[in-house]
Amino acid sequence: MSENLELPIGIKQLFIEKNNIRMVKKGRFLFQEGKSARELYLIKRGRIQISKVIPDGRELSLRICSSDDVIGELTLFCKEATYMLSAKILEDSDIYVIGKEVFEEKLSENGDLTIAWLKWIQHQNQQNQTKFRDLILHGKKGALYSTLIRMTNSYGKDVEKGILIDLPLTNQELANFCGSSREVVNRMLSDLKKENVLVTERGYITILDLDYLKDEIDCEHCPVSICRIN
Repeated sequence: MSENLELPIGIKQLFIEKNNIRMVKKGRFLFQEGKSARELYLIKRGRIQISKVIPDGRELSLRICSSDDVIGELTLFCKEATYMLSAKILEDSDIYVIGKEVFEEKLSENGDLTIAWLKWIQHQNQQNQTKFRDLILHGKKGALYSTLIRMTNSYGKDVEKGILIDLPLTNQELANFCGSSREVVNRMLSDLKKENVLVTERGYITILDLDYLKDEIDCEHCPVSICRIN
């Protein structure tokens, strides 16, 4: 079910040409919210969670990034920029690194590359906007149902019973994507199990009735490339 807008090849080439690769171990932060932003990153191998701490202290996970994703991109063309989000390494990763000023200079020199970059950024913004829409319109339930739908689009595999989300998730990790507490997510998952909407086994979720989730949040049937968690 994977379908996503690919990073423009010209952007990818900027990172590869520099050939500055950083290896980062699982559990560490590549960068953290509020820290001075001097670099952009292209993931060569691995998986990284992008998140933000909301005012009450809870963590809100926005997306999971993997190979060929650029992160740290929100700092471009901002003087004295700081990272607006945090990037936590979910598995050992190899990451291309390029200086923020170097990247800005390359875009300034190439109008076509700048347009391609802006299209890619707009696509990322659309993903975030649709997620926030579900959270605002339907509250905690909408946030969880939307997250599950996005997970099926990003990591779903068709199995006999339904759609397996081929990514192990704890209830706390799901709660972070919803901006909610683990206890609230526990209750909602329990209700969905009783309604025969999903089943869980060893940290993996299988969606049995995807239409139920979509109907409950008045799904607008956005393109799969937008309705994703990565």
